[in-house]
Amino acid sequence: MSHPVDKTIKHWLENNTFHHGEFWELEKLVAAKEKAGLTISLCIPTLNEEKTIGKEIIILKGELMERYPLIDEIAVIDSGSSDKTLEVAASFGADTYLSADILPSEGFKPGKGENLWKAIYELKGDVICYVDADIRNIDARFVTGLVAPLIYRKEIQYVKAFYDRPLAFSEGIRPSGGGRVTEILVRPLFSLFFPELTAMIQPLSGEYAVRREVLEEIPFPIGYGVETSHLIDVYQKRGLEAFAQTDLECRVHRNQSTRDLGKMAFGILQSFLNRLESNEMIEKLPELSNIFRQFQAEGERYEQVLKEIVEEERPPMISIPEYREKWHR
Repeated sequence: MSHPVDKTIKHWLENNTFHHGEFWELEKLVAAKEKAGLTISLCIPTLNEEKTIGKEIIILKGELMERYPLIDEIAVIDSGSSDKTLEVAASFGADTYLSADILPSEGFKPGKGENLWKAIYELKGDVICYVDADIRNIDARFVTGLVAPLIYRKEIQYVKAFYDRPLAFSEGIRPSGGGRVTEILVRPLFSLFFPELTAMIQPLSGEYAVRREVLEEIPFPIGYGVETSHLIDVYQKRGLEAFAQTDLECRVHRNQSTRDLGKMAFGILQSFLNRLESNEMIEKLPELSNIFRQFQAEGERYEQVLKEIVEEERPPMISIPEYREKWHR
C-alpha cells in the first residue's frame, strides 16, 4: 500500500544517496573545498586500538593531507587506553588527546559519545568527519565519500556511511541494510515512530561527517545511543533533506558477540525512549530500570548476569560557556 512517506523516501534516495566512486577526482574535490572556504577535521575516537590505528593514520594522512590537502587535521581522541594507542597514533603524525584533558571543568565520562562530543570543542574544522578506529580495510573513501556531499551541496548537513553495494545485481536481488541491532531494533522503531528515517540504510554506522553548526546544537549520549539520537535530533530540527548517505562498499572490522549486541540494544532503547518523551510523542515514561539482565549457564546451573547501563547525555556544546568563548558563539 502506497504511503506519502514512501514518495518522500524514494525522492530522497534518488537525490541524497551517493556512491563513493562519484567523488574519485580528489583534485576537483580539494578545489571545491577551497572555493567553499571550508576546513575539515578528521576525528578518530579510540580505546585500545593499537593494532589498527597506525595503518589508518598512515593511509588517511598520506592520501588526504600530504598528497591531496583535503583534511586540515587528524586527531585521535582517546578514552584512556591501557595499550599503546596514543603512542602509535602520535608516532605516525596524528594529534592526540586524552578525552579527560579536554574541557576538564566538565569532568570525564567513559564512552565513545564523550570523545565525539569533546571533539567539537577541541577540533577546528567547519566540518568534523568521524571514523572508527577498528577498520581493517581503511581507505581514503571512508573520508572522501562522507565530506564530498557537504562540499558540493550547501543544504546537506549530515552525511552517514553505509557499506552495502546497490541492491540489484545480475544474479538477482539480495537483502541490504545495517547490522543485527539495526535490523532487529532500530529499523522497527524508526518504522513505527520516524518512518522517514528508515531511508538510512545503516543508521548505526560509526562513520559520518557533519557541519559544526549542527553538531554544536544537539546533545550527545555518551554511550551506545549516540548515533540513533543524532539522527532523531537532527531530523526533528532540520528534516530528512538535511541528511545524505554514501555507499562505501565493504567495511572489515571485528564482529561483536550477541551478548554485547544485547547491551548495545539496551542502551539504544533507553536513548530512543527518552527522545519519544522529550518530543512529547508519548506520555511521561515510568521509572525505568538501568539494569540489563542476561543469563549464563554452567552445567545445569543458570545464573543471571547483571550489567548497569546508564545512557547519560552531554548537553549541546553551544551551551558550554568555554565553547562559546573559544568559538565566539
